[in-house]
Amino acid sequence: MKAVLGLEDGTYVVGEGFGAEGERSGELVFSTQMTGYMEALTDPSYHGQILMFTFPTIGNYGVDRKNFQHPRVWAMGCVAREICEKPAALPNMRDFFEENGLPGIMGVDTRMLTIKTRVKGTMRATLVVGNDDGEYAVASAREAPSISLEELIPEVSCRAPYRVEGKGKKIAVIDLGIKKNMVISLRKRDADVYVFPHDVKADQVMDCRPDALFISNGPGDPVHARHAIECVKELAGTLPVFGICMGNQVCGLALGAETYKMKFGHRGTNQPVRYKDGSIYITTQNHGFAVAADTLPEGSALLYSNVNDGTLEGFEDPYLDITCVQFHPEAHGGPRDTEMPFFDTMFRRLD
Repeated sequence: MKAVLGLEDGTYVVGEGFGAEGERSGELVFSTQMTGYMEALTDPSYHGQILMFTFPTIGNYGVDRKNFQHPRVWAMGCVAREICEKPAALPNMRDFFEENGLPGIMGVDTRMLTIKTRVKGTMRATLVVGNDDGEYAVASAREAPSISLEELIPEVSCRAPYRVEGKGKKIAVIDLGIKKNMVISLRKRDADVYVFPHDVKADQVMDCRPDALFISNGPGDPVHARHAIECVKELAGTLPVFGICMGNQVCGLALGAETYKMKFGHRGTNQPVRYKDGSIYITTQNHGFAVAADTLPEGSALLYSNVNDGTLEGFEDPYLDITCVQFHPEAHGGPRDTEMPFFDTMFRRLD
């Protein structure tokens, strides 16, 4: 089946399509992970993006449904050098994509596309399956909206509040596109979890009498998480507040810090971060925006920084009892170096 991927800079690559015919537009991003490909594809934070894997072959252990981070795939499309046709378990990715109406392209030079992205930054792209008209794909990519302009959070957030019962601390979660493993990490510590939609009001959060507020990951530009930002503004200093990924950015914005769009972001399972005491952790990450460290208000302090580029990977405000990280301590698949330091420290502070 013919397929083509067109970029806004005029580049296009022709390859073999898999999955369903059709076209999807979004921001082309790359991830360096070797495993956890289905966890990434089902991560709501990839909504609005076409996900390219840099590892040459993906799909070697099939489609592992039990580790999906959401019941559906949120990435707009998949780009790979090669997908495994005879994996260790079934279904394979080709069949799964076809059955679920998802577009993919393989047989393209993902190394070239990755280098181009690192040099020029992320670009708008259009993936067309069933057609190899490169000029059309490029024109479509140029017409696609910038991800900074898209309101993606309402599409991935829950529609109504729900509870995952436990006998421990009550944790109020604002769902901006929460991954399943975040809830699992909270429940492993017997938390009584109350999950709220993205537009919840502060008084609704307080109705469950929570011990802490937790802000999840999510897609797109964090400035669009207006309701969550307002909740943190109103509740900081009243409740302990914790955030992961977009939650980190939301808390920064609530305190008056600034965020910015990164050149190509951090995505993968091998990102090194340095804790304030100098120790190094290997983390899983997926973000294209970051908090500008020099805009944090007085009283807030850098907690983690990225070893590769020095960007902020977490901060704390002891006076307001806010602790946030940009990476994913709950990550799966990927390293779990930081799950215990983050979540166990979180619950010790609530005791």
